[in-house]
Amino acid sequence: MTKSPFLSVIIPSYNEQKNLQRGVLNEVASYLQKQTYSWEVILADDGSNDGTTEKLEAFAHHHPSFRVLKNIHAGKGPTVQAGMANAEGKWRLFCDFDQSTPLSEIEKLMAEVIEYKVVIGSREITGARRNKEPWYRHLMGRGFNFLVQNLAVPGIMDTQCGFKLFSADTAEKLFNSLYVYGKAQARQDAFTGAFDVELLYLAKKYQIKVKEIPVVWHHHETDRVNPIKDSVRMLNDIVKVRVADFQGRYSAT
Repeated sequence: MTKSPFLSVIIPSYNEQKNLQRGVLNEVASYLQKQTYSWEVILADDGSNDGTTEKLEAFAHHHPSFRVLKNIHAGKGPTVQAGMANAEGKWRLFCDFDQSTPLSEIEKLMAEVIEYKVVIGSREITGARRNKEPWYRHLMGRGFNFLVQNLAVPGIMDTQCGFKLFSADTAEKLFNSLYVYGKAQARQDAFTGAFDVELLYLAKKYQIKVKEIPVVWHHHETDRVNPIKDSVRMLNDIVKVRVADFQGRYSAT
């Protein structure tokens, strides 16, 4: 019987040719190969159509602890959920493909796992560092966080940082309980959405303690973000989460 790895790293991808050319997967592999614990990397692809999937498979072919998980294009939430469902690690981290928060920052999160089952990276609390972030992205993030604080998850300063660590049992409970982002439905755009908010809302509902840790974050230019349109859609999703809870869509603790 194969022993479960200590850590599973889930990295969602969608049309990542630019990031692949930057060598982000080599950086991930180089870091993990230096660790003393066992690990696996799940490259959860969100239906890429630019040749990304083939390059992921070629990389995994030469790196046995990496495996590719193909999904329909349904957005980041369902893609991360699929990766978590296929993970076998005792601890499970999802992080952004562009490595805006370098994987090495996991050491800060791991320092808290004795006491917490959910540890999340934050760009908003004392000690965090945001590099080269455009003013409009920062303003959009602050405005969204204000709404989240008042409508869904009070006490969490940064719900949207794509660097979150879960124990295996907690990951299964939270991701299996998703409702707004619980079904993979094909889409045309690259909208990320507010699935992080639903996860943290569920953690609060189930009385699971969450620890927020300051991390380093580097801005990488992208054409996937529409500040106004995306903010409105994410706000709409937060309302859907509150309505779903009111309707009893979430399982009991």
